Amino acid sequence: MARQILAFERVSTRLGGDVIFDELSFSADEGEFLCILGPSGCGKSTSLRLMGDLLPVQGGTVAVDGKKPAEAWRSLAYVFQSPRLVPWRSALGNVVLGMELRYDGMKSAEMQKRARELLALVGLARDAEKYPSMLSGGERQRVAIARALAVDPRIILMDEPFSALDVNTRRRLRDDSQLPMIYVSHDPAEVARIATHVVRLEDGRVLATGGADVLTTI
Repeated sequence: MARQILAFERVSTRLGGDVIFDELSFSADEGEFLCILGPSGCGKSTSLRLMGDLLPVQGGTVAVDGKKPAEAWRSLAYVFQSPRLVPWRSALGNVVLGMELRYDGMKSAEMQKRARELLALVGLARDAEKYPSMLSGGERQRVAIARALAVDPRIILMDEPFSALDVNTRRRLRDDSQLPMIYVSHDPAEVARIATHVVRLEDGRVLATGGADVLTTI
């Protein structure tokens, strides 16, 4: 039986007086590629912020890798809509930076080796020495994904990261990373290609949850 890696139980959240979630519940198991799907303003990105302890849980509970969000930060890595790369570091240097910030005492040679392996995974083996200004938008996003993978997270949280990636790279990340990934998207076609589990949100509530069959009701 798969181990549960994420659980929202009757979660309630308000922002600026507006109700975002009212007793929202869903879960994900280890190894799943979970997509939270829905239109703009339905609470997709807010759910990621709750998982990452960037917003407080005002009602109910959120468990991430069996812990409260405030205790689970070492289990997580983020990939944002914007790559947020350091412009004066190469692609390799940006991936290494994630490890420098997360680990104490890790040898430079070890970090560089791991960074090159992950750049190869995202199809950038030949671009390790290029700076962000020399890379396309999709290539910069791939560097950001490699940087997230570099800190050996238990879960990767992704805020619509795939719009700049080609289909082959998306599938390779799904098949080769061997990590549970939780990402948000408004694009059913994208979700159909890569998700193993879908949670459809609308107006802050779960409209449907399950496999690809959930998409047939859209």
